[in-house]
Amino acid sequence: VAAMTGLHRLLGTWSTKVSAYVTLTEFARQKFIQGGLPADKLFVKPNFVVQDPGYNHEQDGYFLFVGRLIQEKGVLTLLDAWEKLGYAIPLKVVGQGPLASEARRRVTVLTGVEYLGYRPLSEVHHLLKRARALIFPSQCYETFGRVVVEAFAAGKPVIAANLGAAGELVEHGKTGLHFIARDPADLAVKVLWAWNNPEQFAHMGLQARKEYEAKYTAERNYARLMEIYTVAKGMATA
Repeated sequence: VAAMTGLHRLLGTWSTKVSAYVTLTEFARQKFIQGGLPADKLFVKPNFVVQDPGYNHEQDGYFLFVGRLIQEKGVLTLLDAWEKLGYAIPLKVVGQGPLASEARRRVTVLTGVEYLGYRPLSEVHHLLKRARALIFPSQCYETFGRVVVEAFAAGKPVIAANLGAAGELVEHGKTGLHFIARDPADLAVKVLWAWNNPEQFAHMGLQARKEYEAKYTAERNYARLMEIYTVAKGMATA
């Protein structure tokens, strides 16, 4: 792969043979620019939610994690944060993966934490609609983070690690909160603030729904894709 990439860089393939590149976030766009792709051919078009779960301002008071149970997704950071909180703040963990047995073991000694395992998308959407917030503790460079915009669609704010795409999708203080990636103590502080300030956090949920309607519907996505196709066509015929 390195030889192939180097050869085509020398031949100018990436600059002369491709009219447009599409990235999911501005963060990814900047990474590709750093890697040598031409900035004027890189366009941002995020993913979108096909089935709108519907806005719901009501909630049952629990926080929700949805994701593959692996180190990179930050599930252990999440459970470490709940240990530091020291008292029962409800948390539901949805997902499967290599760390499932570890998560199940640790959940048994954490008051208020429930491990639900795998759940189909329809049930995930129902859980999102009743949650106080989604927690997205990923400690790697995510390509996007679709569950974040699914939470926005349900009118729920997101507490996310300020890293990569997640840090871009969530606007701190408006559609959710940032915490320092891999730092359970900082995550615990943000969860506790959200727990103790329900009205302010609920307002963030309303802003999250507005963010979804402005950027992440199928209609918005189609319009953006057509814009990129039009530009690419113009470049190809220029």
